[in-house]
Amino acid sequence: MLGVGRSRFREIRRHPAFPAPYQELSVGAVWLKRDVERYVREHRPPRPADDDE
Repeated sequence: MLGVGRSRFREIRRHPAFPAPYQELSVGAVWLKRDVERYVREHRPPRPADDDE
């Protein structure tokens, strides 16, 4: 959803506005899709379309 690698995601996750995980499992954290979508809408600039060059 964010289009980033693991190391960049770890940085994003530390951002105070990034939602807390819905649940922490032994294999990692789980977020609700709606929470992540809201974060993307509010805090990530839209990506230019491929034909916007």
